Amino acid sequence: MPRQRRMAGMKALPGGKPRMLATWLVVTAAALLAGCTSIMPQALPETQPGSTAAPVAGQWHAPLPHGGQVADLSRWWAQFNDPLLLHLIDAGQQASPTVAQASARLADAQAARVAQNAVLKPSLDASVGASRGRPALDAPVATESSAGLQLGWELDLFGAGRAAANAAQARLESSQAGWHDARVSVAAEIATTYVELRACEILVQLAEIDAQSRARTAQITRLVADKGFRPPAEAELANASAAQGNVTLIEQQTQCDLLVKALSALAAQNEAALRRELASATGRLPRPAELAVTTMPAEMLAQRPDIHAAARDVEAASADSDQARAQRWPRITLAGNIGTTRIASGGISTNGSVWSIGPVTVTLPLFDGGTRRANAEAARVRYQAATTVYAARLREAIRDVEDALVMLDSTAKRSEDAASAADGFTRSFETTDASYHAGIASLFELEDARRSMVAAQSTVIELQRERITAWIRLYRALGGGWPATEVHAARSEAAAQ
Repeated sequence: MPRQRRMAGMKALPGGKPRMLATWLVVTAAALLAGCTSIMPQALPETQPGSTAAPVAGQWHAPLPHGGQVADLSRWWAQFNDPLLLHLIDAGQQASPTVAQASARLADAQAARVAQNAVLKPSLDASVGASRGRPALDAPVATESSAGLQLGWELDLFGAGRAAANAAQARLESSQAGWHDARVSVAAEIATTYVELRACEILVQLAEIDAQSRARTAQITRLVADKGFRPPAEAELANASAAQGNVTLIEQQTQCDLLVKALSALAAQNEAALRRELASATGRLPRPAELAVTTMPAEMLAQRPDIHAAARDVEAASADSDQARAQRWPRITLAGNIGTTRIASGGISTNGSVWSIGPVTVTLPLFDGGTRRANAEAARVRYQAATTVYAARLREAIRDVEDALVMLDSTAKRSEDAASAADGFTRSFETTDASYHAGIASLFELEDARRSMVAAQSTVIELQRERITAWIRLYRALGGGWPATEVHAARSEAAAQ
C-alpha cells in the first residue's frame, strides 16, 4: 500500500516517540508567541479629528448675518423659487466628471472594505477532480475521482488584519464624504454662474440705455456744433463718449455669452436649448433664503464633508501604520480539508472519506533587509502628512466661513447707501425729464441725469449679485446640507458590529 511505503520510508525519531516532537513544537511556538505578545506594537495615540475638541477658535471673528433663519441646507436651492436653476443643478450633478470620479472612488472603497473584512474570516474552497490512467505496467486501468472542501484561516493575532479593515472602513467614509463634497461644489459653481448670468442680463439692459443716451447726446451736440453754438471739441468729446458706451455694451454682451457657454458646459446642456430656457426669465435675479449661523466654529466643522473626509484619511493612515508595524511579527495560519475519494480499477471500486487538520503554520520574520521596518516608517510619515493636511483643512474651513460672513456684512452695509443713491438719481432723472418736457431743462441735462441713474442702478445690481454669491459661498462653507448626523450614526453602528 502507498501509505505503508511512505511510513516505511520515514526515519525513526529519537526515542521512538513521534508525539514528543509534536509536543515540543507546540510548546516552542507558544513560548515564541508569548514572548512576542509582550512586545506587540502599540497603537498610535488616538485622535478625534472633526470633533468639537478640534483645535480651532471658540468663536467667529466676523460679523454674523442678521435676520437669517436656520434652514435645511439640503433643500436650500428650492427656496430660490427658480425651477430652471434647480434643473441645471440636477443636470450638472449627474453629468459632472468630478462627481463621477467621486462615485467611482466610493464604489472602489466599498469593494476594498468588503475584501479587507473578508480577510479576517476563514476561507472555504471546494475542489472536484478526476483522472484515468495506468499507474504501472502490470496494473489495470484505474479511474480516480475526488471532491472535497479546503479550509484556511490566518489568525489575526497582532491586529494586522483588523488594522487593514479599519483603514478600509475609514477610506470608505472618506469617499462617501468626498462624494457629497463634490455634489455640493458642483451645485455651488452652477448656482454662482447662473446668478452672474442673470445679473449680466440686467447690466446689458442698463448698458443699452446708457449707450442710447450717449448716442443721442452725441447727435444733438454735433448738430449744435455745426450751427456754431458749441465748440467742435465738445462734439468730439460727445462722439468719444458714445463710442465708449458702445464698447461697454459689447463687453457686457460678450460676458453674458461666455457665462451662457460656461453654464452650458457645467450643466451639460445644449446651448441653443439653454438660451431658449433662459429667455423665459431674462434679467431676473434669484433671491435665496438668508441663513443664520448659530453654531460655533468647532461645531460647524462636523457639518463639512471635506473636513470629515480629511479626518477619516487621518484614521486610515493611523490604521495603515498599525498594520505595517504588525507585519513585523509572527503570522499563524490554520488549514484543514475534508472530502471523498473513489477509485475504480479492474472491476473493483473503492470509496471513502478523507480528512485532515493542519498544518498549523507559524511564520517568523527573521531577516528581510529592513523592508518591514522601512514600510512601518513610511506609514508613520504618511500619518503625519495626513494630520498636517487635516489641520490645514480646518484652517481653510474657518476662513471660508469668515470670508463669506465678511462679504455679507460688507454688501449689507453698502446696499443701503447704494439703494439710497439709486433712488436719488432716479428722482433727479424724473424731475429733469419733467423739466425737459416743460421746456426748462435741456436735452444735455436730461441725458446726463439718465446716465447717472443708470450708473447707480448698475451699482445696485452688482451689489445684489455680490451678496447672492456671498450667500452661496456661505452655503458651501457650511457644508451644503451634508447629512453629518446620518453618517455619524452609520459609523457608530458599523463600529458596534
